[in-house]
Amino acid sequence: MPSFATLHASIADIPTIIEIQEKTWEPTYRDILSKEQIDFMFEKIYSPESLADQMRSGQQFMVLLSDQIPVGFSSVSEEKPGKFKLHKIYVLPATQGTGAGKYLLQETESFVRSVGGTVLSLNVNRYNKAKSFYEKMGFLVVDEQDIPIGPYWMNDYILEKALN
Repeated sequence: MPSFATLHASIADIPTIIEIQEKTWEPTYRDILSKEQIDFMFEKIYSPESLADQMRSGQQFMVLLSDQIPVGFSSVSEEKPGKFKLHKIYVLPATQGTGAGKYLLQETESFVRSVGGTVLSLNVNRYNKAKSFYEKMGFLVVDEQDIPIGPYWMNDYILEKALN
């Protein structure tokens, strides 16, 4: 069984985040989005400049380590007092099913609680299999949203979880 840990990421961790993202996005979204949309969103959200801007604007990134090797990451920010948004959570495909995602989500929830968060929300594509994972972890669908991103659309469910 792998030994998991998390660390709070900084600008210096951006190359690690990009490396993980490059290995997770295509397998995650290839059956849901066009290659053009994946490439567009990757450049818009995961360029070094964009990630640095996200960190400077208050998103807290966490890197998941498995036996001291980076295998995933998450990011959250406070949307309004007590309510946080999970912007990103990814683990390498090879670690899926090992408890890595569950560990990372629980650590992210613990961080949110530690800074006064009482609700965690997230968006998930309506066709993303991860929706069932979030529901198993206690999230409930509260809405649907179609969000324009450049010439494309993100067709999402919005899920929330009360953090008691």
